[in-house]
Amino acid sequence: MIDLIKKLPKAELHLHIEGTLEPELMLELAQRNSIDIPYSTVEDIEKAYNFTDLQSFLDIYYEGASVLIKEEDFYSLTWEYLLKCKENNIVHTEIFFDPQTHTQRGIPFYTVIKGITEALNDAKDELGITSQLIMCFLRHLSQEECFKTLNEAIEFKHDIIGIGLDSSEIGNPPSKFKEVFKKAREEGFKIVAHAGEEADCSYIVEALDLLKVERIDHGVQVINSKSLIERLIKEQIPLTVCPNSNIELKVFESYKKHNIKELLDLGLNVTVNSDDPAYFKGYLNQNFINIYKNLNLSKEDIVKLVRNSFNASFIDAELKKIYLEKVDKILESF
Repeated sequence: MIDLIKKLPKAELHLHIEGTLEPELMLELAQRNSIDIPYSTVEDIEKAYNFTDLQSFLDIYYEGASVLIKEEDFYSLTWEYLLKCKENNIVHTEIFFDPQTHTQRGIPFYTVIKGITEALNDAKDELGITSQLIMCFLRHLSQEECFKTLNEAIEFKHDIIGIGLDSSEIGNPPSKFKEVFKKAREEGFKIVAHAGEEADCSYIVEALDLLKVERIDHGVQVINSKSLIERLIKEQIPLTVCPNSNIELKVFESYKKHNIKELLDLGLNVTVNSDDPAYFKGYLNQNFINIYKNLNLSKEDIVKLVRNSFNASFIDAELKKIYLEKVDKILESF
């Protein structure tokens, strides 16, 4: 089964590019850009990755992002992740990026997106990996600030397929951003949002009804609402679940208590993703292996999760068909 997990082609739909900043690259960029960070070794950084909740993770996440200054830094960051995609047999990835994390530090929007998109274009040519880019708003900031960022993003519509919502969930419900997402929809962007990770089911309902999302990022708290479960099954709204992240941020006490198999068995459109893999102990294959080992997932479960990843993606029907045929081809030898 582990061999099958590793060999199956996959799509990843919930991945923060800033969350792929490995300790080695963080130190290298800090030195390259003369940025003071409170760590001098890889071990120092790894020791700091001891999170108690979402906020304690975000504090170090933003600290790490401070080393990203130049276009080449964003290229290096993205390229390193794309090499991990090759290792993990990820053939398509839909990447989140947080421009406000950088523009608030005086880094131009153009610098951020140019470095990322150049790496994505090179990966398509050199590694055969297709990709989409989703810009996320930081929900601890105001809607007014998000409008400014959206206006910058419109200039790069050809590079950005969707708009998302991330960062500190509790106390920042989707309703806070209703108007900016309305404008994003009018501009033709796909809409996704983090909801129901730590906050209750009302955040998922708001994301559906007010933001009109096409995917829910995380969404594991749906288990607490029978009516919402029924709705998500009926509408087949995808959930981009991130097992390692949920364990590291104490959403669940252990992998054995994670509800992804339960959600899958209920008929929800669930996918597996790595979220911020440099911080959460593993890229996509490791997430699959952890839930397989701890939740008694069958071969059919694994295949269903992989198929869901392509079907829930924003690629066109023809490319989905090509990728799903690649899945079938691998299954012939298992």
